Amino acid sequence: MQDQFINSIQESIINVLVTMADMQPETGKPSVKTSKKIPGDVTGIIGLVSKQKSGSLAISFTKPVALEIARRMLRMEINTIDEMVRDLVGEIANMMAGGAKAKLQEEGYDFELTFPSVIVESENDIIHNNSASTIILPFETDSGEFFVELYFKEDSLN
Repeated sequence: MQDQFINSIQESIINVLVTMADMQPETGKPSVKTSKKIPGDVTGIIGLVSKQKSGSLAISFTKPVALEIARRMLRMEINTIDEMVRDLVGEIANMMAGGAKAKLQEEGYDFELTFPSVIVESENDIIHNNSASTIILPFETDSGEFFVELYFKEDSLN
């Protein structure tokens, strides 16, 4: 079951970035996250809730990647993580979760999405929930790395 969720999220974020930013990220090997620290400089977090499962997704971009995506999507030069970049990261989190939701719906999961929230700065923590492991999915682009975190309640991926 966990592989279904990972694959759906990987496919979704690649589709979003290829379609919206003409950027082809390469996927790395998923692993269990061992730290609560945010791996990037700007992070969009969105909750997923259903009768069967509940959890959250976070997409965390390093500054160079966030600025390159913003430059490509907005077609303008941006040099700082400003309100426009924050909004864009929230929207990317929303599109990623929406794409994954559509794929998982085919498997019988009917999720509701929460509004995305955005955290700036890498010194903050992401605490999805203390009762379960968080899977981290690394990605690589020509501009650098970004990461997607996936959390579902311990008993909900069985």
